[in-house]
Amino acid sequence: MEQEKGILFVLSGPSGVGKGTVRQAIMEENNIQLHYSISVTTRKPREEEQEGVDYFFKTKQQFEEMIENKELLEWAKYVGNYYGTPVAYVEETLNQGNDVLLEIEVQGALQVKEHFPEAVFIFLMPPSLSELKTRITTRGTEAEHLINNRMTVAKEEIQLMDHYDYVVENDKIQLACDRIRAIVSAEHCRKDRLYEKYKQMLEVE
Repeated sequence: MEQEKGILFVLSGPSGVGKGTVRQAIMEENNIQLHYSISVTTRKPREEEQEGVDYFFKTKQQFEEMIENKELLEWAKYVGNYYGTPVAYVEETLNQGNDVLLEIEVQGALQVKEHFPEAVFIFLMPPSLSELKTRITTRGTEAEHLINNRMTVAKEEIQLMDHYDYVVENDKIQLACDRIRAIVSAEHCRKDRLYEKYKQMLEVE
């Protein structure tokens, strides 16, 4: 019987909603088998971020060479910086039967949907816009005009929610992780993923 392909899960949402925090928490759980696909960015690393763990940090020239060489599944320019997903890792991991989790910006998620319509798209939603602004502000890494810019973009991104399969509210990190884990389990039980497998089993017997 052919090796079953893994499922690509795309976690996305507005800047400041806590995508990175939720991703890190869910990847640390023992009872979930997800392979995290590390994104490439030209953004400067934050103090706690590590090369090859949180992102691959590249120069603008290096990133544009990756675009030219078609080495990215998706890419986007967001608030002056490039973000993208290396295509080779994703395809190899899925073909080995492993699930992959992408944590990316909304623009990038919509590009992935064009190339991987069979992927599962999860929109991480803040409890409220005021809470989202508080989270962005408490980072302490950006000036007021950049915070306002992020809020304007966030409102536009929330309107794109209808392109996603699931919406998960990030009110508390553990609850958000529980909801995502439930989505992963449910997707593995979908009839359209299992039909051919069990049809082959009947034919063999």
